[in-house]
Amino acid sequence: MEILNKLKNLDAYPKIKDDFYDRTRSGGVITVVSSIIIFFLFISEIRLYLFSATETKLIVDTSRGERLRVNFDVTFPHLACSLVSVDTMDVSGEQHYDITHDIVKTRIDSIGNVIGSRQDGVGAPKIERPLQRHGGRLEQGESYCGSCFGAEKTDDQCCNSCEEVQEAYRNRGWGLTNVDLIDQCKREGFVQKIKEETGEGCSIKGFLEVSKVAGNFHFACGKSFHHPNLNVPEILDLQLGSFNISHKINHLTFGKDFPGAVNPLDGADWKEPALSGIYQYFIKVVPTIYTDIRGRKIHSNQFSVTEHYRDGNTYPKSPAGVYFFYDFSPIKVIFTEENKSFLHFLTNVCALIGGVFTVAGIIDSFVYHGQRALKRKQELGKYR
Repeated sequence: MEILNKLKNLDAYPKIKDDFYDRTRSGGVITVVSSIIIFFLFISEIRLYLFSATETKLIVDTSRGERLRVNFDVTFPHLACSLVSVDTMDVSGEQHYDITHDIVKTRIDSIGNVIGSRQDGVGAPKIERPLQRHGGRLEQGESYCGSCFGAEKTDDQCCNSCEEVQEAYRNRGWGLTNVDLIDQCKREGFVQKIKEETGEGCSIKGFLEVSKVAGNFHFACGKSFHHPNLNVPEILDLQLGSFNISHKINHLTFGKDFPGAVNPLDGADWKEPALSGIYQYFIKVVPTIYTDIRGRKIHSNQFSVTEHYRDGNTYPKSPAGVYFFYDFSPIKVIFTEENKSFLHFLTNVCALIGGVFTVAGIIDSFVYHGQRALKRKQELGKYR
């Protein structure tokens, strides 16, 4: 019993009998308001505890030898699919022209309705006594070996398709301008296909795998034929008049999507004021790692962009098209999802309850003593 009695002396919260309490209306109002504030702050703390917060950290990007996937979905309302080629090149010297794999072209009419969708290319050759390398026509039982029309590098080289003739001319560094005279191209309907698509538009969707160095990918007007020492394609004259490179970027990303990612070019719509111009996007790519609450990492990229249009009539003239020049930032951004600990949650709850309660007590004391002071002055005034 003595120990229990001594324990009373340690009570940091001495109790006051109810007879000594003086309850006021102002105190009741302050109590109700402070209770509402505590309730909403408590709900806010619960939300912060249940939902993860994202921490951001910047580090120097030391990764090497990586490949980057560029995902795109671009619509050209006034450019036929047969006249658009997708090319890539970078500062390391890697170049790829007229890329067809992992890319789907969709023909659309003048009002945007889909006409047909296909992998790029003109299809298989239609062999009907085609021209042989020796100059004659294919005879029954004779194996086919098509002419390369002067671009052969060896005596036994054959060009059995329009694409192989184009490749032979590329290897020679020649520009192929008279496609309508090439037997393979006529048989495959290359020229006819372009004539059929006059007045149509094209939607191009797919992805490219590029090296993680500065470079560009572009949508060039006209099937391109390249010289090994040139950086820009020569445009094959397949269409009367000029090219209209008006376009809409439905989607463009560098790498995978991640929560909170903002792609500044998604939905960008641009209409060309003239014809056969060059539209350039200069993109700064920032490598990004997003780690979710479960520890799963998404390696992706963010980017910023500036734009520039160049009239096709200015000197020096360059092939019309839409160009995306990209470069990489040396800084990598790391986003990490984190949840607050339960102890941190309890600390915040106790802090907000105690803080609101203390502030409310100060306000109540100020109001109570103020009212008493006014009441005393009024009573003194009556006696005078």
